[in-house]
Amino acid sequence: MKDYYELLGVSKDASEAEIKKAFRQLAMKYHPDRNPGDKASEEKFKEINEAYSCLSDPSKRANYDRYGSAEGPAGTGYGPFTSGAGFGDVFEDIFSDFFGAFGGQRRQRPTKGEDLRYDLSLNLSEAVFGTEKVIEFPHLEECVECKGSGSEPGKEPVTCSSCKGTGQIRFQQGFFSVSKTCGKCYGMGKIITDPCKSCKGKGKVQKMKSINVKVPAGIDTGSRLKVYGGGEPGFYGGPKGDLYIVLGVQEHPFFKREGTEIFCEVPVSFPQAALGAEIEVPTLDGTSKIKVPSGTPSGKLFYLKGKGAPRVGGHQRGSQVVRIFIDVPKKLTQRQRELLEEFASINGDEVSKSFKEKLKDLFSGVEN
Repeated sequence: MKDYYELLGVSKDASEAEIKKAFRQLAMKYHPDRNPGDKASEEKFKEINEAYSCLSDPSKRANYDRYGSAEGPAGTGYGPFTSGAGFGDVFEDIFSDFFGAFGGQRRQRPTKGEDLRYDLSLNLSEAVFGTEKVIEFPHLEECVECKGSGSEPGKEPVTCSSCKGTGQIRFQQGFFSVSKTCGKCYGMGKIITDPCKSCKGKGKVQKMKSINVKVPAGIDTGSRLKVYGGGEPGFYGGPKGDLYIVLGVQEHPFFKREGTEIFCEVPVSFPQAALGAEIEVPTLDGTSKIKVPSGTPSGKLFYLKGKGAPRVGGHQRGSQVVRIFIDVPKKLTQRQRELLEEFASINGDEVSKSFKEKLKDLFSGVEN
């Protein structure tokens, strides 16, 4: 005697929903169309059908639990493949999933339109402070000539002769009658015999579309803006797709950005670094002054608070980091050279010797 519960892999106190779920999974796995020529799978498929036919019907299940048979003690005439409660519904779900896996469908349903992508390039100031841009891109719209029907004005699509307008072709598959999308009308139920000259029968035409885009302050390369409904039209009454604007920030010749901080390098002369000075530093807001203390070494960092970039949706800006480097002049006047030589002499520097010669002198007394 077959154990129906064991065949479906459920316990004897399993609920109706659990039995249905187990059956759907097994039916998808062992269906003959997924296992062509596999006799074992075909036999397994029959067994799980028999088990579900019994356990999905409350009266049959009660008889089975009490007497070990769906027919009961006297035999009521119910065969193992008689549709019980919910049997047709579960197979409708199964074949919807099954044919969907192979590109078919039971019926045409409203489908969301395709999403679109637009790459928008910004300069650093626009990214930091935010901006508004008008962008233009190709976009599908309903053909005004045929009003989206795809047929020439005054002409109507004809009913598909293969599916009789249903969009589905029904056929027998084993014990069941199932359907798949009509290959002649592709599920539309109608065939366009006189295609619209404007859209070539597609019902949609490509046009350029312009929209105004508000870019928030603080965005960076890779940030995305989503315009709901800005994509392609939907199908069968479905909603439009969305437009994704992918932002890219151009490199700046002077500033470098890392998150909310903006970096730059500013040259100072040797006298300014040695004696101290007040210098002007470029920022995205204009210029700011920095006090360089006397004896400032090359590479010293200064921070200008509030001169960096904000986070998206935030108000507080990061800092601008200024790196000082000493700018060595490539050409000197005679007077400049004399003054520097005098300074070097006072400082004890031997400017006439190269660094290599100084190293040689330094280690000349070191034994190998």
